[in-house]
Amino acid sequence: MKVFIICSKQFYSEIENIKALLESRNIEAFLPNCYDDPKTEERMWNLGKKEHREFKAKMYKLSEETIKNMDAVLVLNYDKDKEGKIYKNYIGGATFLEMYDAFRLGKKIFLMNDIPEGMLYDEIDGFNPTILNGNIDLVK
Repeated sequence: MKVFIICSKQFYSEIENIKALLESRNIEAFLPNCYDDPKTEERMWNLGKKEHREFKAKMYKLSEETIKNMDAVLVLNYDKDKEGKIYKNYIGGATFLEMYDAFRLGKKIFLMNDIPEGMLYDEIDGFNPTILNGNIDLVK
């Protein structure tokens, strides 16, 4: 099985452990696009709006191509602290779009935690994700 790990950059510190757990179960784990250089997007912003827009478009296309070759995506949706406000089980815009690509391509979608409450709840629920509640053994 091949699984693409997707999440907010704020959760990158969790990825190595999750990757190791998946690989211990003979599951190939693929890392987010800019995992090896998480400051890439910030640099693109600093270059200008046009450069950032082109970067985002390139990342969306790269994610779609990666997902085509996967069996599933694993969404790391933990609580995100942004300026003292906690966003429970956070799923950002880019991660949502990757989930949508996985849905369109008929791939399994695993969420580490429950679907976050909010305006996209129904859309995410419509993807029929498997909620792991932290139990990585359910990835299969």
